[in-house]
Amino acid sequence: MDTSDVTADTAASTTQAEAPEPPRATGQTSATEQATSTEQVSVPAHSTNRSTTPRTAAFQQRISLGWAERDEPLPPRREAAPSAAVRRRSISSRFVGERIVVPAGTRKQRSNDTDYPFRAHSAFSHLTGWGSDAEPGAVLVLEPSGTAHTATLYFRERAGRESDEFYANPDIGEFWIGPRPSLAQVAADLDIPTEHLDRLNLDRLNLDEDGPLRVVREADPELTARLDAARGVNGDESMSSAVDELEISERMLADVDRRAKVEAADAELEQALSELRLVKDEFEIGELRKAVAATASGFDDIVGSLRRATTLPRGERLIEGVFHTRARLEGNEVGYDTIAASGHHACILHWTKNSGEVRDGDLVLIDAGVEVDSLYTADITRTLPVNGTFTEPQRRVYQAVLDAADAAFAVVKPGITFRDVHETAMRVIAQRTAEWGLLGVTADEALARDGQQHRRYMVHGTSHHLGIDVHDCAKARRELYLDGVVEAGMVFTIEPGLYFQPDDLTVPDELRGIGVRIEDDVLVTADGAENLSIAIPRAADDVESWLRRGRRAD
Repeated sequence: MDTSDVTADTAASTTQAEAPEPPRATGQTSATEQATSTEQVSVPAHSTNRSTTPRTAAFQQRISLGWAERDEPLPPRREAAPSAAVRRRSISSRFVGERIVVPAGTRKQRSNDTDYPFRAHSAFSHLTGWGSDAEPGAVLVLEPSGTAHTATLYFRERAGRESDEFYANPDIGEFWIGPRPSLAQVAADLDIPTEHLDRLNLDRLNLDEDGPLRVVREADPELTARLDAARGVNGDESMSSAVDELEISERMLADVDRRAKVEAADAELEQALSELRLVKDEFEIGELRKAVAATASGFDDIVGSLRRATTLPRGERLIEGVFHTRARLEGNEVGYDTIAASGHHACILHWTKNSGEVRDGDLVLIDAGVEVDSLYTADITRTLPVNGTFTEPQRRVYQAVLDAADAAFAVVKPGITFRDVHETAMRVIAQRTAEWGLLGVTADEALARDGQQHRRYMVHGTSHHLGIDVHDCAKARRELYLDGVVEAGMVFTIEPGLYFQPDDLTVPDELRGIGVRIEDDVLVTADGAENLSIAIPRAADDVESWLRRGRRAD
């Protein structure tokens, strides 16, 4: 792979008088050259029966001519680019002399010739700044260069209108899916040199004499399999030339050992990429604020829809749909499947069927978040009385959960452990459930390691990191996450709850079927914490006032 004319993706030297040249698209060919030098693009196999594109010479000549020249100014560098460059340098310093391959991933099939909307792998977006507009199949390669790395972004640039890709390929043809970017446009936008995907030579990437290679395995399984084969992780081929059972056995053991080493090396990369996201930079914090603000608007929309939801057999779906509309208007998508759980469905932690009624007198638990175009997402939960007023048992449970959330928030500051947040919330949950006579033991006995009786009513954790993934930093080491020390710039949820199942005979009848969770997104500051979602009403009286306002506006 020729990278001699690629701008090094490293910090500018302090002795350099001038700024480095902006990254450029390398290895480009004109649309005509591309069309004549590339085989005719075939329609994807799952689409052949659907396609009725003519194949006559007259049609092909007719459709390739008569197009106006494109006006294609280069875009300014996007806001995410400088932060992404800093992250690439951080990973570069961690893996000196090694090639790093981070795929965006490909489209995932939903059914037959219908795919799910494409979302790039989070590690790819984090290192490139390419968000909701990322191209499927793109690959970021960090090529070792001394003690640093050179970054190159490979993706399939659009073909010219002379190519049948333009009009006959429903997956990537512009006639089908709309305008696609050029190499030069993406290079300017992301401040990363670009190459056509065809120039990514996987065999070249794996030459042992040029150093080891690591890949984010889960991002693109097909690409990973090809890289594994190039790295010699391919038991079937090595077996084919074996001459006896002993040799087969020896080769099998060698293949197992080789695969284990390759997978361990790749896992170290994924761990490092996950840990890189534990502390958010200013750009990321700004994006999370946008996501929270959009989510707050979505909750306002839900409040305004509750009355109508009670008139429908699947009122939960109306709540889900109303929020999704806001997510598409102000962001890219929802950050995860919305939970709209009315009545006893609120006791099901991940109720995403949303197929139930919304009944007057019940509570409805809504766990939802907008993912903005940079792919950062909010994750917020509110539990609302459908008719605007809590019953006494509902309010009692709600207040206990709110007290737990407030107590947990009060301890957040740099220097505590992540576990402290959960343990503080659990202390309140244990105290309240013990006061209500539900545990059969004291709160202190329940909080002991060999107790935990209160956890019957809240089996999940209190917090998780939040960012470009809703459950961010998931592959970080335990000592940096669950057992880690909290630092300024971390963003995580605080989400205690109480769930009294409708058939739970350990609780009085008046509590059965009540489920409450309150979840906020919290930023750790230099001397404490900021509740990013504080504008969404939390206190019981404030929630009732909010619902009254929403009903008047409905």
